Formats: sequence, C-alpha cells, structure tokens
Amino acid sequence: MPRHQTRSAKSAQNGKAPSRLLRASEAAAIIANGQPSHKQLLDFYRQMLLIRRFEERSAEQYTKGKIRGFLHLYIGEEAIAVGAMAALQPDDYIVTHYRDHGHALARGVDPNAIMAELYGKATGTSRGKGGSMHIFDVAKSFMGGWAIVGGQLPIATGLALAAKYLKQPRIAVVFFGDGALNEGEFHESLNLAALWKLPVLFYLENNLYGMGSHIDQTYAGGRDVFPTAAHYRIQAKNIDGMNVQEVYRQVREAAGIVRSGRGPFLLEALTYRFRGHSMADPVNYRSQDELKEWEKKDPIPALKAQLLEAKTPKADLKRIEDDVEAIVQQAVDFAEQSPDPDPADLYRDVEATGDR
Repeated sequence: MPRHQTRSAKSAQNGKAPSRLLRASEAAAIIANGQPSHKQLLDFYRQMLLIRRFEERSAEQYTKGKIRGFLHLYIGEEAIAVGAMAALQPDDYIVTHYRDHGHALARGVDPNAIMAELYGKATGTSRGKGGSMHIFDVAKSFMGGWAIVGGQLPIATGLALAAKYLKQPRIAVVFFGDGALNEGEFHESLNLAALWKLPVLFYLENNLYGMGSHIDQTYAGGRDVFPTAAHYRIQAKNIDGMNVQEVYRQVREAAGIVRSGRGPFLLEALTYRFRGHSMADPVNYRSQDELKEWEKKDPIPALKAQLLEAKTPKADLKRIEDDVEAIVQQAVDFAEQSPDPDPADLYRDVEATGDR
C-alpha cells in the first residue's frame, strides 16, 4: 500500500465499506465549534433527503411508464454531491456524468424542471430533449450531464482553460465514475490539465462497479485509483464518500488549492450505489451481503443520528422531511401537467446562433 494511502482505501478491500465515519459525539463537537455550522448540517440533511426521495419517486414513475429511456439513480451516493456543492462557489463550472440528478439538485437546479426533463416535457431543463442523462442549467454553471462515458472530462478541461485564459477566479469541477478510468479522455485530460496548470478538480466517484463489472476486473492499477495522478504530477487524495462532512471539508480544501493557481487536483471518493447501474439492471453481479455492509454507512440516517445526538429537536427534522416530500410531490405534479414539446421545436437548438 502506498504510504500516502488512507485507511478508507485499505478498508474497501473485497467490496467492504470504509470503516471510518464521524461518530455522533464527534459531529456534536463539530456543531459546537461551528465547522460546519448547525444550519449547514441541517441543510446537508435536507439536500441528501431531497435527492433520495426525488430518485425514489423517479424510479416509481419509471415503472409506471411516465419516464422513458435510461434512468440512472444516485441513491447511496448523495453525500458526494451535497458536500461538494456546499464547498464550491456559485460560478464554478460543474460537469458530470449521466447519473446527474443528484448533482443538479445539490447545485440548486429547480426540481420541477428536472422532473419535467425526465418526463420529456417542454418545461424541462433541456426542453424535454435531453432526458435523464442531460440535465443542464447555465444560470447555475451546471454544464450538463454527459451520456458518453468519460466524455465530460475534456469538456471540463476546456472550461478550465477558458477560465484561466479569461483570468476568471472560477474553477471547473468534473464528476466521473470508475468506469471512465479506461477511457483515453481520462488520461488526456489529466495530462493537459497538468501541463497547463488548469484550474480543474477531477472528482472520481468510485462505487467499485462500472455497470456490472467490478473495478478489480477492469482496471489494472487496482481499486485505489488516486495514486494514478502522481504520474501526471497532480495532487490527489482519497476520501470517504459516504460522509458528507468529510466530503465538504476535503472538497473545500482541494478547491482552494486549485483556485490558488497551483494546478489541478484529483479527489477519489469511495462510495456505493444502492440500486443497479440503471433501472434495467437486475444487479445479479454482487451479493446481498455486500450491499447490506454498505447500507450500514448510508449517509442520510447517519447524519440524522448525529444531529439528534447533538440535541437537534425532532420537530426540526420532521419539518425538513415533510418539506422534502412536498417538494418532490410538486415536481411530479408539475411534470404531469406540463405540455409535451411542440413538434416545431424539433429543429430548434440544432445549431448555435448569435441571439443567446
């Protein structure tokens, strides 16, 4: 094991979850010290719960035939998106993969518009033309989910180049899965970002499986990926992606390094998706014992327990839970009631024009 490898990477052997999460007593101390604040932790809980309930309703609507095409759920990985977005600036570019609903919600993209996009409605984020894998909101600097594996990496690298060329203080953050590691774009993007010292944070969500293939069977470098960055002279670290507080702290630190002009950074977050690769995945390639082991690290009940031990009133958490249910129901109602795209819009947005 490399000397700079952390305990969480070592404990992921044989598909087991990393053993290190903040204990409730530690969370109470963090709240008392104000890092992060009690308000931030409540917001983390609200956002993770919103993603979970949104994804559950999306799956439900998919089985009813209301949502068609592909649907990749973010259930289990919520801490990654929520902790990261809280640590970034509003104008930082966000680029992600096709499992993008959670990132979009954490970034503050309108849940109504996201659900409408999943329904293929004209009120969706991409006017119903993109669907689940192509959520987009320029106003939030959310530059899209990308359906091509690894295709988002050169996009983010280009955005970082533009920011540096224009002398803007913003950075680009690109989320990708372990399935993208064997794509040429991964290595090309790291190479150019390092050579040109671009302000880009490469954020690997390592859930151990690229579709139905375990990383041990697909990546010759082994399941601990972050040491790969050393070949490109890029700073890197692995973190517990099931711990929203750790994600927040580590992303804030890494983003600060990138923003200071010291070049790119790679974060590898160890995580696990509780559902299949997509709604069409029977998940017959992993054991129930493995799933149950990771479900013990579910970031949502873990944070709720920490908040309760820190003397958060149960009524406050119940209010958040009720609000989330209402937001998701409103999103479903909005999508149901929204119009289908006008057939005349088939040729709209095909090519760029100077009017927007």
